[in-house]
Amino acid sequence: MTATPTTSAVPTPALLDVYARVGPLMVSGRGAELVADDGTRYLDFVAGIGVNALGYDHPVIRGAIERALADGLIHVSNLYRTEPGERLAEELVARSFADRAFFCNSGAEANEAAFKFARKWSGKSEIVAFSGSFHGRLFATLAATDRPDYRKPFEPLVPGIRIVPREEWAAVDRAVSASRTAAVIVEPVQGEGGVRPLDAEWLGFVRELCDSRGVAVIFDEVQCGLGRTGTLFAYEQTGVVPDILTLAKPLAGGLPMGAALVTSAVAAALKPGDHATTFGGGPLVASVALDVVRTIADPALLADVRRKGEWMGARLERLASVISRVKAVRGRGLLWGIELSEPAAPFVAAARERGLLVLTAGPDVIRLIPPLVITDPELERGVAMLEEVLA
Repeated sequence: MTATPTTSAVPTPALLDVYARVGPLMVSGRGAELVADDGTRYLDFVAGIGVNALGYDHPVIRGAIERALADGLIHVSNLYRTEPGERLAEELVARSFADRAFFCNSGAEANEAAFKFARKWSGKSEIVAFSGSFHGRLFATLAATDRPDYRKPFEPLVPGIRIVPREEWAAVDRAVSASRTAAVIVEPVQGEGGVRPLDAEWLGFVRELCDSRGVAVIFDEVQCGLGRTGTLFAYEQTGVVPDILTLAKPLAGGLPMGAALVTSAVAAALKPGDHATTFGGGPLVASVALDVVRTIADPALLADVRRKGEWMGARLERLASVISRVKAVRGRGLLWGIELSEPAAPFVAAARERGLLVLTAGPDVIRLIPPLVITDPELERGVAMLEEVLA
């Protein structure tokens, strides 16, 4: 069915009104498509805001959940050992720079943990973040997030967190202090901040500066990690290795899970009781995450993401050359932003009317985050629909 859906905001009286939800009511999904209660099918270039890297109803996720439920261990708590969490930690450590892993429930929690770990390791307190950043909505991560409209209603925020201009060499040199700064946090590819891959040379400068001043480097890969840019981790494409890396969104295939990966030096500074979480790394979510990580890490899948990303970049560049309201396109792998000369929200709504789900990244950028498993014909169809909307 391809009937035109409604796009008006739908009241949900029993839910706290902190989301401006719009119709339709989604009831099922398969692959890169969502289905509404009236049968309308939507091609999904949102993927749960980057969560559904393997799309909907993927057999790996379904099988992992069924096997985990068969064991009867949904939750045990971190008072006791369970095999899935230990195996997942080993998998992530083996595939990354890290020596240890900490599991939690979301990206914001992973970043809060990273701040604590850096402070304990360094003995210092200040955190430096950058313009365009988005690190979460908890009090410390909100203080590191460059969205004044999110921050202002909840001030005063956590002190000791500074936001300095992105990719300005002199600014970061002035901001990072050997005596005060515990860590610098940066997204290798900013998502909410307009889909901006950061300059690798500048990231290398930040790494060298932090090394010289005893400061930890935190890479926030909550949105750009786990295959999204065409390598398992986005840092692999920068030539820069962090001390702490945070993950979440696609990690457990749609179940809530975050992680902070750390070096042995950072891990050595921590002891039992320094940090904790009741649900983090439980057997059900860790079982699913293990299979998700192994599936995404398949070299063939990652090569396919890179190939599709190259196609998408070239197609969007052509789109920009013929549509005057498109100012720029930016991205890597299957994470792309289309910067417009006018607000993006009306075009997001118009795309939804045509059966294509996209989202914004700031007021004037359309963000595209399709599932990594999206097919070539689906990509072509989605970009063609978007071209119609923008034209």
